[in-house]
Amino acid sequence: MKRVLIVGATSAIAAACARRWAADGARFFLAARDAEKLAAVASDLGARGASEVIPFQMDASDTPAHAGMIREAFHAFQGLDIALIAHGTLPDQAACERDAALTLREFGVNGLSVIALLTSLAPRFEQQQGGALAVITSVAGDRGRPGNYVYGSAKAAVSTFCEGLRARLFRCGVTVTDIRPGFVATPMTRGLPLPGWLTSTPEAVAKRIVSGIERGADVLYTPFYWYFILCAIRLLPRAIFKRLKL
Repeated sequence: MKRVLIVGATSAIAAACARRWAADGARFFLAARDAEKLAAVASDLGARGASEVIPFQMDASDTPAHAGMIREAFHAFQGLDIALIAHGTLPDQAACERDAALTLREFGVNGLSVIALLTSLAPRFEQQQGGALAVITSVAGDRGRPGNYVYGSAKAAVSTFCEGLRARLFRCGVTVTDIRPGFVATPMTRGLPLPGWLTSTPEAVAKRIVSGIERGADVLYTPFYWYFILCAIRLLPRAIFKRLKL
């Protein structure tokens, strides 16, 4: 049975992934900020077949708390098979443009805290010579758009970090999967004018994530068609791209 650590375990996508692993009897170490939601997720996974669920209350932006959480997770299960980092926020771009402190705070949550977690997890996976690190980034990180470049730049930083980390850990048998969802209908995106025909559900996205981690995918666009959309966007010349309202 898989031993799974999930940071940001109460997010809609993370919980949907966990439900899939629970059906196979996985053991979970769940870290999240909201104790009440965390308890609800833990109870649900137990009812769905999880062999063991250990909840751990932690704000992922509190980087000094990472070491203790990771130590407890590895000690509880004597190693990990999967670590999924799924926490994050969706900044108000306009507010960030007016407030440098807010910009740095949002970049810290979506970028620096994730990099800190990966930095602390990597030696553990390196030592055990196997396992899968997976991070939920975003298609927003593929190219800076005026509508969300604070969020996108943080995700881009994580993706670049993952690329280097992947090459470092490859020889140890550790995979690093950069998960780049497109539009997903979650509580975080509620109220946004998302195009219905391009918006997926957490369950559909989770199915692809779980299978992608299983096969050791490097970069995973989900749903799959976002790969082709982003290929087209990346190919646009800067002279044209900067004139688009994206």
